[in-house]
This record gives sequence, C-alpha cells and structure tokens, in this order.
Amino acid sequence: MQVNLLLDKQGPKISKHIYGQFAEHLGRCIYEGVWVGKDSDIPNVNGIRKDVVAALKEIQVPVVRWPGGCFADEYHWKDGIGPVENRSTIVNTHWGGVTENNHFGTHEFFELIRQLECEAYINGNVGSGTVQEMQEWVEYMTMNGESPMANLRRENGQEEAWKVEFFGVGNENWGCGGNMRPEYYADLYRRYQTYVRKYGEHNIYKIACGASVDDYNWTEVLMKNAANFMDGLSLHHYSIPTRVWQDKGNALNFPEEQWYSLLEHAQYMDELITKHSTIMDKYDPEKRVGLIVDEWGSWYNVEPGTNPGFLYQQNTIRDAMLTAITLNIFHKHADRVHMANIAQMVNVLQAMILTEGEKMIKTPTYHVFDLYKHHQDAELVDSYGDETNHVTYTASKKDGKVAISLCNYDVTETREITLSRKNGEFVVLKAEYITADVMDAHNTFEEPDVVAKKEFTSYKVEKDTLKVTLSPMSVASIVTKEN
Repeated sequence: MQVNLLLDKQGPKISKHIYGQFAEHLGRCIYEGVWVGKDSDIPNVNGIRKDVVAALKEIQVPVVRWPGGCFADEYHWKDGIGPVENRSTIVNTHWGGVTENNHFGTHEFFELIRQLECEAYINGNVGSGTVQEMQEWVEYMTMNGESPMANLRRENGQEEAWKVEFFGVGNENWGCGGNMRPEYYADLYRRYQTYVRKYGEHNIYKIACGASVDDYNWTEVLMKNAANFMDGLSLHHYSIPTRVWQDKGNALNFPEEQWYSLLEHAQYMDELITKHSTIMDKYDPEKRVGLIVDEWGSWYNVEPGTNPGFLYQQNTIRDAMLTAITLNIFHKHADRVHMANIAQMVNVLQAMILTEGEKMIKTPTYHVFDLYKHHQDAELVDSYGDETNHVTYTASKKDGKVAISLCNYDVTETREITLSRKNGEFVVLKAEYITADVMDAHNTFEEPDVVAKKEFTSYKVEKDTLKVTLSPMSVASIVTKEN
C-alpha cells in the first residue's frame, strides 16, 4: 500500500472535542465507576475516584457529556442539589429499574470536570421537563450576578458560576426522549433554546437533537426549520455485528465473520456523515453548524450474569479496531464533525475503563485514544495513494510534528504500508502500537496488560520514505518531525 502525504496542503482542524466522553446515569458508570463518595475506602478526591481521573487525564479527555442519554429526559436537576441526605430518591426507569439517590448531581459533575481539567457538555430535559426548569438550570450554573438561582447555588456552596461549554436541548427526542415527530421537535427546540441564555461573556454552544442513524428526513426538517437557532446537530450510531438488536452478538468468543461484520458496520459511519452533511450543506454551506456524534461505539449482548439494564460488556482488540476506523472517519470529516462522545466512559458499552470495587483496568479502546491524542486540535494532512483492504490510516500536523496513525484490522495478514512525503525527510520521534494474537484478546482484573501500548519498531526510514510493516489486528501511531 502506497500513501503520499501532502504536508504543504492546508487541511481542516481536527477538533479535540472529537475525543469527547459520555457519562450517563446507567449501570456502574457514575456510581462506582466515577463516584464512590467521600467516605469510601477507595481512594478519592471529594468522592470521585482518583485512579479513574488519573487515567482519563492521561488521554487528555477534552469534554464529558452528562447526565444522559435517555436518562437526561427524565432527570430533574433540583433533585441533585443541596445536602445529599436531603436529595430525592427516584427510580431509573430506563436502565435497570434501580434506585437513583441523586448523590451525584450538578455540583459533583462540575467537581469531576474540575479534576479532569476538561469542558462540560450538559444535556437538558425536554422530554419530561419544562422550559422554566431548563432556564433555571442554566441560570443556576452560569449566572454570576444576583438572581434566585445564582443565590441558590451559593447557598449550596458554589460562589462562582461554572462554565458550560455545550448544552444539548433534549436527547433522542424521536425515541426515549418523547417519541416526537421532527416537525414538532423543531418547534419545541426553537422554544427551549431561547431560554438557554447567555448570563455572562461566554456563549453556550447549543446542540439540537439530531437523527437516529439514517433518518435523513429528521435532518432535513431540523435544518430547514431551526438551523439558525443551533450551533450543533447530533447524530447517534452504534455498531453491532449481527444487525439484530434482540441478539447483538457477544463481546467475547465470537466467530470471525462477526469480527468483520462489526467493523463493516463501523465503516457505515462514513456514509452517514456524508449524507447528513450533504443535507446540512444545503442550509448551512459555510458549515457553521457542527455535526455532533455524541453517541457512538460498539453494542453487544451484556456479559453473562450481569444486569441486562446495566449494558456492561467486555472490550477487546476488535473494539480497538472499531475505534481507529471511526476516529479516522471523524478526521476525514473534520470540517463538519465538531464533536463526538464515545458511549461510554466507564463500565458501560465501549468503555475506556472497567472497575470492580477498588480495581481498575484500561481497555484496548482506551489505548487507541492514548495513541491518537496527538491528533487533538491538529491540522488534517491530506493524502492520496492506492487502497488496501483492511487498512485505514490518518495523519495530522501540529507544533512542528506530524502524527501518522495506521490500523490493520485483518485477522491474519500482515500489511506493508509505504508513506512518502515531499520537501523533507522522515525523522521519527516516537512510535507506539497495540496488537493481539487472538480476536477477543482483552484485559481482565487478573491480567490487566494483555492488550497494552508498546514501542513500535517495525518500520524503516529511507529519507522521504517511511516503510511500515503492520501485523494483523494492530493500531500504530508514529510521530515524526514536520520539517
């Protein structure tokens, strides 16, 4: 395979927000995964796990979406403020019918954001909430002056307003967020977003609920009727190996055909973004409105013996391949994709991290995010060349460095990739990769480093040519000098 890098050609910026995370009140994502409480024996800072925060900071998490997901459209924020012993207890009807004690609320979320040193993406309640409720939450979070909600925040111990970078006006309102028609939601969005007010100098980036997968009519209606009132429009797509929601296939012990069927479904993201973007271009040719892929990733049957409503699944080298394929697609469409949020951060679906009591492990997906962090806020490098089945790649430049990431998702075949450049030579500064010998290789609490980042040495530099030998089921990132 031959790839020619066009380093002199200007490309779009790959927003760091493409590497965003998603933390819903679902299963053990928030409770145990993030929040253990201040009195826990598990090391924590203000109730939030130290090990999880340290691991997430390592991959430079740029933004976290909270509190949902489907949970967002039944979440009433006033239930989660004030002394924890006085907070309302509810039943999480969407996810397992478990009791939600609301110990993790607005203040705790912004403590997590503070510790991660990242940005906040709040998802508001349209499905079962009121305009007043949403307006008061925005006021509570972002108003620095005198107001009833700002004063209530101060009474609860937070003097200064927080910064809300992104605000989603509802979630999946075509489904769990109200089963709405696009025409109805478009009008509702116009109304609700009016009250997501700017209380200081900072503009909140407003995100409208977008389509489920290939519902192009939803995008057409929303863009036609509400584009001028939004900054972003969401898109959700989950990859499953069977295409059958009732039996999605297993995370472990799967046949080879499901390796390839899952990754084929992941590549469908390219078509979805292309077609939704074409509709958006009709109403927004300047590409002001971002496509926000705020739920994506693999979805399998839950692990045997676990609560089916908790969506807990193992994470293998196959998920690492899916991650690389998808991130490369987002890079390709960086002019329109402003943010993405993988589902989800801890213990749910395609997680970065799994926990079990005081134990924590990093998944193969985590390691791809680590390998790819060089691309955050970098400029996409255009390229051309022949194509080879089962190989995907991306390149970007930033701060005098070029990062090249390559994925060989063939199960058995090693691939030779030759990269060329003009006006300079390749000088490799760093090269790392992950790989595995079996299709369902994964990390466990007993063996946490079965799939782990290693130094990559299977390359050869010949001035303006970089020859890479990439083993099956591998993802590699090579950082070189730009000039």
